[in-house]
Amino acid sequence: SRSSSSSSAGGKSKLVAGLLAIFAGSLGIHSFYLGYTMKGILHLLLCFTGLNTIWAIIEAVQIFTGSMTDANGDDLV
Repeated sequence: SRSSSSSSAGGKSKLVAGLLAIFAGSLGIHSFYLGYTMKGILHLLLCFTGLNTIWAIIEAVQIFTGSMTDANGDDLV
């Protein structure tokens, strides 16, 4: 984790990532936002399955509880 000053300068927003997971999670938009390109592509490939929606909701909870980082391992701010 970075210090709070450098993290806020370049860190991804927890609120934005969480809302993307809730409202566009089945398309994987939140994964692309966080830098997880391959996971985002997998979300897109599975976008018509119910499992993908459940997966996105689980990731939204992880984002809001602070247990998910961006692809660089940086905490969400």
